[in-house]
Amino acid sequence: MIERRVIARTTCTLILTATGIFQFAILAVIHSEWTMPVDFLSLFKLLGAASVRYVVVGGVATILHGVDRLTADIDLVLDLTPESAQAAMRTLIDAGYRPGIPIDPMQFAIAEVRERWIHEKSMQVLNFWDTTASRPSVDVFVKDVIPFGDLWRDSQEVDYFGQRVRVASIEHLIRMKAIANRPRDLQDIERLRQIVALREQWKK
Repeated sequence: MIERRVIARTTCTLILTATGIFQFAILAVIHSEWTMPVDFLSLFKLLGAASVRYVVVGGVATILHGVDRLTADIDLVLDLTPESAQAAMRTLIDAGYRPGIPIDPMQFAIAEVRERWIHEKSMQVLNFWDTTASRPSVDVFVKDVIPFGDLWRDSQEVDYFGQRVRVASIEHLIRMKAIANRPRDLQDIERLRQIVALREQWKK
Protein backbone atom coordinates (compact mmCIF):
# COMPACT_ATOMS: atom_id res chain seq x y z
CA MET A 1 0.00 0.00 0.00
CA ILE A 2 1.29 3.44 -0.85
CA GLU A 3 1.31 5.74 2.17
CA ARG A 4 -0.53 9.02 2.26
CA ARG A 5 2.00 11.70 1.38
CA VAL A 6 2.19 15.27 2.64
CA ILE A 7 2.16 17.68 -0.27
CA ALA A 8 0.99 21.15 -1.11
CA ARG A 9 -0.01 20.51 -4.66
CA THR A 10 0.24 17.87 -7.35
CA THR A 11 1.31 18.98 -10.77
CA CYS A 12 1.45 16.67 -13.73
CA THR A 13 3.90 16.70 -16.61
CA LEU A 14 3.37 15.07 -19.97
CA ILE A 15 6.47 13.37 -21.34
CA LEU A 16 6.85 12.38 -24.98
CA THR A 17 9.19 9.41 -25.08
CA ALA A 18 11.53 8.51 -27.92
CA THR A 19 8.99 5.93 -29.11
CA GLY A 20 6.29 8.58 -29.38
CA ILE A 21 4.33 7.31 -26.38
CA PHE A 22 3.00 9.86 -23.95
CA GLN A 23 3.66 9.25 -20.27
CA PHE A 24 2.35 11.07 -17.26
CA ALA A 25 4.56 12.14 -14.34
CA ILE A 26 3.28 13.50 -11.06
CA LEU A 27 5.53 15.92 -9.20
CA ALA A 28 4.85 16.54 -5.52
CA VAL A 29 5.81 19.64 -3.60
CA ILE A 30 6.48 19.08 0.11
CA HIS A 31 4.26 20.91 2.57
CA SER A 32 3.16 20.19 6.13
CA GLU A 33 -0.40 21.48 6.19
CA TRP A 34 -2.25 19.69 3.40
CA THR A 35 -2.42 16.03 2.47
CA MET A 36 -3.88 14.34 -0.59
CA PRO A 37 -3.66 10.90 -2.18
CA VAL A 38 -1.26 10.57 -5.09
CA ASP A 39 -1.52 6.94 -6.23
CA PHE A 40 -3.14 7.41 -9.64
CA LEU A 41 -1.46 4.32 -11.07
CA SER A 42 -3.12 1.75 -8.81
CA LEU A 43 -6.55 3.14 -9.73
CA PHE A 44 -5.80 2.75 -13.43
CA LYS A 45 -4.47 -0.77 -12.79
CA LEU A 46 -7.62 -1.61 -10.85
CA LEU A 47 -9.88 -0.52 -13.70
CA GLY A 48 -7.71 -2.23 -16.30
CA ALA A 49 -7.57 -5.56 -14.46
CA ALA A 50 -11.37 -5.61 -14.23
CA SER A 51 -11.73 -4.66 -17.93
CA VAL A 52 -13.92 -1.71 -16.96
CA ARG A 53 -15.00 0.27 -20.03
CA TYR A 54 -14.22 3.88 -19.18
CA VAL A 55 -12.83 7.06 -20.71
CA VAL A 56 -10.88 9.62 -18.68
CA VAL A 57 -12.16 13.18 -19.05
CA GLY A 58 -11.77 16.38 -17.02
CA GLY A 59 -8.52 17.65 -15.56
CA VAL A 60 -6.49 14.44 -15.86
CA ALA A 61 -7.44 14.05 -19.52
CA THR A 62 -6.49 17.67 -20.14
CA ILE A 63 -3.09 17.08 -18.52
CA LEU A 64 -2.52 13.90 -20.52
CA HIS A 65 -3.01 15.90 -23.70
CA GLY A 66 -0.23 18.25 -22.65
CA VAL A 67 -1.81 21.07 -20.63
CA ASP A 68 0.20 21.98 -17.52
CA ARG A 69 -2.40 22.35 -14.75
CA LEU A 70 -3.28 20.96 -11.31
CA THR A 71 -5.83 18.31 -10.42
CA ALA A 72 -6.54 16.10 -7.42
CA ASP A 73 -9.23 13.73 -8.66
CA ILE A 74 -10.18 11.72 -11.72
CA ASP A 75 -13.30 12.24 -13.86
CA LEU A 76 -14.57 9.12 -15.62
CA VAL A 77 -17.26 8.45 -18.17
CA LEU A 78 -18.40 4.83 -17.93
CA ASP A 79 -20.20 2.55 -20.31
CA LEU A 80 -23.69 2.93 -18.80
CA THR A 81 -25.14 -0.30 -20.14
CA PRO A 82 -26.48 -2.14 -17.04
CA GLU A 83 -23.99 -5.01 -17.03
CA SER A 84 -20.97 -2.79 -17.63
CA ALA A 85 -22.05 -0.13 -15.11
CA GLN A 86 -22.69 -2.79 -12.47
CA ALA A 87 -19.24 -4.30 -13.04
CA ALA A 88 -17.64 -0.86 -12.69
CA MET A 89 -19.44 -0.18 -9.41
CA ARG A 90 -18.52 -3.60 -8.02
CA THR A 91 -14.87 -3.02 -8.95
CA LEU A 92 -14.72 0.31 -7.12
CA ILE A 93 -16.57 -0.97 -4.05
CA ASP A 94 -14.52 -4.15 -3.72
CA ALA A 95 -11.35 -2.06 -3.94
CA GLY A 96 -12.36 0.17 -1.03
CA TYR A 97 -14.09 3.08 -2.74
CA ARG A 98 -17.29 4.48 -1.21
CA PRO A 99 -19.83 7.03 -2.52
CA GLY A 100 -19.63 10.52 -1.09
CA ILE A 101 -23.36 10.57 -0.31
CA PRO A 102 -25.49 7.93 1.49
CA ILE A 103 -26.81 5.89 -1.43
CA ASP A 104 -26.49 2.32 -2.64
CA PRO A 105 -23.81 2.63 -5.35
CA MET A 106 -25.01 -0.53 -7.09
CA GLN A 107 -28.15 1.41 -8.06
CA PHE A 108 -25.92 3.45 -10.36
CA ALA A 109 -26.39 0.65 -12.89
CA ILE A 110 -30.16 1.36 -13.07
CA ALA A 111 -30.95 4.05 -15.64
CA GLU A 112 -34.21 5.09 -13.93
CA VAL A 113 -32.41 5.61 -10.62
CA ARG A 114 -29.73 7.75 -12.27
CA GLU A 115 -32.45 9.88 -13.87
CA ARG A 116 -34.07 10.32 -10.45
CA TRP A 117 -30.74 11.42 -8.97
CA ILE A 118 -30.37 13.96 -11.79
CA HIS A 119 -33.85 15.44 -11.28
CA GLU A 120 -34.11 15.22 -7.49
CA LYS A 121 -30.49 15.86 -6.49
CA SER A 122 -29.32 17.87 -9.53
CA MET A 123 -26.54 15.29 -9.73
CA GLN A 124 -24.05 15.46 -12.58
CA VAL A 125 -21.40 13.14 -11.18
CA LEU A 126 -21.31 10.55 -8.41
CA ASN A 127 -18.24 11.04 -6.25
CA PHE A 128 -16.30 8.13 -4.73
CA TRP A 129 -13.68 8.51 -2.01
CA ASP A 130 -10.96 5.99 -1.22
CA THR A 131 -11.06 4.38 2.23
CA THR A 132 -7.33 3.59 1.98
CA ALA A 133 -6.59 7.33 1.56
CA SER A 134 -3.91 6.47 -1.00
CA ARG A 135 -5.75 6.91 -4.29
CA PRO A 136 -7.49 9.93 -5.79
CA SER A 137 -11.21 10.44 -5.47
CA VAL A 138 -13.26 9.51 -8.54
CA ASP A 139 -16.13 11.44 -10.12
CA VAL A 140 -18.31 9.27 -12.35
CA PHE A 141 -20.72 10.95 -14.76
CA VAL A 142 -24.31 9.84 -14.20
CA LYS A 143 -25.35 10.81 -17.73
CA ASP A 144 -23.54 10.83 -21.06
CA VAL A 145 -22.70 14.36 -22.14
CA ILE A 146 -21.40 12.78 -25.35
CA PRO A 147 -22.64 9.29 -26.34
CA PHE A 148 -20.25 6.77 -24.81
CA GLY A 149 -19.81 4.94 -28.10
CA ASP A 150 -18.55 8.13 -29.74
CA LEU A 151 -16.32 8.98 -26.77
CA TRP A 152 -14.82 5.47 -26.76
CA ARG A 153 -14.34 5.34 -30.54
CA ASP A 154 -12.41 8.61 -30.67
CA SER A 155 -10.50 8.18 -27.39
CA GLN A 156 -6.72 7.90 -27.31
CA GLU A 157 -4.86 5.12 -25.51
CA VAL A 158 -2.11 6.62 -23.36
CA ASP A 159 0.71 4.68 -21.71
CA TYR A 160 0.79 5.64 -18.03
CA PHE A 161 3.83 3.91 -16.53
CA GLY A 162 3.01 0.69 -18.39
CA GLN A 163 -0.76 0.86 -17.88
CA ARG A 164 -2.92 1.60 -20.90
CA VAL A 165 -5.41 4.37 -20.15
CA ARG A 166 -8.22 5.56 -22.42
CA VAL A 167 -8.39 9.36 -22.63
CA ALA A 168 -11.05 11.44 -24.35
CA SER A 169 -10.03 13.11 -27.60
CA ILE A 170 -9.23 16.81 -27.52
CA GLU A 171 -12.31 17.52 -29.64
CA HIS A 172 -14.57 15.76 -27.14
CA LEU A 173 -12.83 17.38 -24.18
CA ILE A 174 -13.43 20.80 -25.67
CA ARG A 175 -17.11 19.99 -26.24
CA MET A 176 -17.57 18.79 -22.66
CA LYS A 177 -15.76 21.79 -21.21
CA ALA A 178 -17.78 24.19 -23.35
CA ILE A 179 -20.95 22.68 -21.87
CA ALA A 180 -19.60 22.97 -18.31
CA ASN A 181 -18.54 26.56 -19.09
CA ARG A 182 -16.70 27.24 -15.82
CA PRO A 183 -13.77 29.67 -15.81
CA ARG A 184 -11.28 26.80 -15.48
CA ASP A 185 -12.94 24.97 -18.38
CA LEU A 186 -12.67 28.03 -20.60
CA GLN A 187 -8.97 28.30 -19.77
CA ASP A 188 -8.51 24.61 -20.61
CA ILE A 189 -10.32 25.04 -23.92
CA GLU A 190 -7.97 27.84 -24.95
CA ARG A 191 -4.89 25.79 -24.07
CA LEU A 192 -6.21 22.64 -25.72
CA ARG A 193 -6.79 24.59 -28.91
CA GLN A 194 -3.22 25.86 -28.73
CA ILE A 195 -2.02 22.25 -28.53
CA VAL A 196 -4.10 21.33 -31.57
CA ALA A 197 -2.58 24.25 -33.48
CA LEU A 198 0.96 23.19 -32.48
CA ARG A 199 0.32 19.63 -33.60
CA GLU A 200 -0.90 20.89 -36.95
CA GLN A 201 2.31 22.87 -37.33
CA TRP A 202 4.41 19.78 -36.53
CA LYS A 203 2.68 17.92 -39.35
CA LYS A 204 3.79 20.50 -41.91
